[in-house]
Amino acid sequence: MLKYWRDLENTQYLPEEETRQRQTRELADLIQYAYENNAYYRMRLDEARVDPFKLRYPDEVDRIPILTKRDIRQYQNILISKGFTLSGLMEAKTGGSTGKSVYVYFTEQCSEWRNACARRHDRWSGWEVGEPKAYVWGNPKYPTGLKNRLKTYLLSPIVYLDTMAITKDSVCRFARDWKTVKPTLLFGHAHSLYILAKAVIEHGINEINPKAVISSSMALLPHERVLIESTFGLKVFDRYGCEEVGLIASECEEHRGLHINTDNLYVEYLNDDGRPAAPGEYGKLVVTDLTNRAMPFIRYQIEDMAVQYDGSCPCGRTLPLMKEVSGRMADFLVRKDGARVAGISLIENTLTRYPGIEQLQIVQHDLDHMTLNIVRDDSFGRDGVKSLASSMRGMFGSDLEINFNFVKEIRPEPNGKYRFSICQISEA
Repeated sequence: MLKYWRDLENTQYLPEEETRQRQTRELADLIQYAYENNAYYRMRLDEARVDPFKLRYPDEVDRIPILTKRDIRQYQNILISKGFTLSGLMEAKTGGSTGKSVYVYFTEQCSEWRNACARRHDRWSGWEVGEPKAYVWGNPKYPTGLKNRLKTYLLSPIVYLDTMAITKDSVCRFARDWKTVKPTLLFGHAHSLYILAKAVIEHGINEINPKAVISSSMALLPHERVLIESTFGLKVFDRYGCEEVGLIASECEEHRGLHINTDNLYVEYLNDDGRPAAPGEYGKLVVTDLTNRAMPFIRYQIEDMAVQYDGSCPCGRTLPLMKEVSGRMADFLVRKDGARVAGISLIENTLTRYPGIEQLQIVQHDLDHMTLNIVRDDSFGRDGVKSLASSMRGMFGSDLEINFNFVKEIRPEPNGKYRFSICQISEA
């Protein structure tokens, strides 16, 4: 990872034309590789009558069919390229911005590239490699094995606030851990950071004093940014990404938009007709991962929208900018003991545990009533329903009444945003 990271520190300042030429070469190499080594892309390109060796890059890339989450679930077996086996690949399952689950496979090299990109963008906030971090996150991924635990302890200690249950006690415990480990970077879901900031003010906590704050995973709303920044006395660095392709874009110290990670990704903005959206207009995000050949993501539709910014940044980086990412919203849910549960964390945890759930939305009507809107396949049946109900009652109370509503799809809000979780309890 360190080798990739050192290279990435230089490429962010390369001339724009040099970056475009490199991206074009890598895009052509990937698509031609996929055609020769991946049954899914051979099938799709043949159906579209596209010869990747005669295609004009990048001008004719829009002739290649879009890859959707539904495609990934339907053609999982043939999306793995020749020479790779699932047992030899790293696996991730994601809920995504729409609450839909997909399995993703990638090589260790691809993972190292993604980690290197994340470290580069972390440094924009003022954090330095090796400094401790604090995460406001659901389902904390604690290191396993003596070697990994020792490596984490020595190189980059981590403090967690589990967003599956935020209470006064858990926040105070987080503050005590902070005082011991002294992390410099506070990283978390946008809304979870907002809830933490409110708790810090409410309980008069002074120990949490980061030198950098990074928000991720969902839209950072203007009023949330204002409170977080006023509470901790510094600017929030917002970022955008997804499990399928990693980090997509991040704010720099100028906060004029999010710089796109063009070292790993080729990003398109499309209008409703599938044509490129004009700069300044909202477009559907379609992303190609240039580093994952084991399970290529070529023209992958993320189901979020953003605005392409046609201009340069005073920071001097030549990485292009995007603005106004739209798509992710999730309320906190409330337990009877007053603890708050991050909706995004609960969705991710549920989709990971129940493969048969393709999409999920949680609606909390009051402390005793909840509706689960579920898009499922045949593998999520009576036993799955019973298990999920038990899990929800274990978290929200044994007398919780749950309405399971099985639907064909979960539509976005009128503003285009998907809501993972909706809390109808006032002040939630």
